[in-house]
Amino acid sequence: MTDEDLAAVGVSDPFIAPTAMEQDLEEHFPGDRGTLDPEIRRVLVHLLQRRFISAERNRREWALLLDHQHVVESRLNDIYLRLVIDHARGFAYKQQLRSDEIDMPVLLKDAPYSRAETLVLVHLRTVYQRESAAGEASVRIDIEDIEQTVLSYFADVDGGTAKQQRAIRSALDRLDREGIVQEETSGRYRITALVEVVLSAETLKELREWLRAQAVVAR
Repeated sequence: MTDEDLAAVGVSDPFIAPTAMEQDLEEHFPGDRGTLDPEIRRVLVHLLQRRFISAERNRREWALLLDHQHVVESRLNDIYLRLVIDHARGFAYKQQLRSDEIDMPVLLKDAPYSRAETLVLVHLRTVYQRESAAGEASVRIDIEDIEQTVLSYFADVDGGTAKQQRAIRSALDRLDREGIVQEETSGRYRITALVEVVLSAETLKELREWLRAQAVVAR
């Protein structure tokens, strides 16, 4: 049958049109079966590796996340995680999905804050709450202020002053890595809105009541 005969019966081409090689899915490593572009993969890995993505600190990742939110959410849901985006504060993070009705494997392991880290967080959150309520748009604090308050929470079992100061500075290092504070100059920190996400007002109230009770017992 000729091409003319095929055209006469409504068949324009007996063969499937060839697809250009450049339209094939590109492998990024041998055996790659992934379907996401490299940049979106990196955003997904960033979310899995770190506790938060910051609109301020991670501008490129933040923009990509918002542009491809649906597909990132889908991939996280596949492994029983939820994507949380706080647009007002400019933070995104993952949460472990849990259910009493469905057996969901737990991927995320809790990495609780140490005593020193918790005490520093309580003070930072208290200062942030007070200054924000007073209309301060950007809250900053010095290491001396932090030490003065937090050292009063420690007990004798926490070691001498030098050891306690090292614990406070180590706590600030972790909180800096997580984006809760940003060390702008040596010993001076800016407290970010992330402190409100990490430590809710309700949890702050409970911790402060616990600290007051501990102080009464210690007397």
